[in-house]
Amino acid sequence: MKHRTPFLASERTAAELLDMKPAEFRQLVKAGHLPRGEEIAPGVVRWETDHLRNLRAGKLARPDGGLEL
Repeated sequence: MKHRTPFLASERTAAELLDMKPAEFRQLVKAGHLPRGEEIAPGVVRWETDHLRNLRAGKLARPDGGLEL
C-alpha cells in the first residue's frame, strides 16, 4: 500500500514531516520561523502540507527572514 501524505496535518504530523519533535516544531512556529496552522474548526488547528513542502524548497522565505504564505 502506498503511503499518502494528508492535505492538512496536525501539529504532530507536521512535526513528523519535518523530522522534529512536536515541542521543537511548536517553538519554531511561535518564533515565526515556521508557518502558523489554521483553525479549520473550533479548537482544530491544521497545517497545509504544501506549505511545509514549499518551506523545505525555500519557496516561502522572504528577504526579511519572514514567511510568504
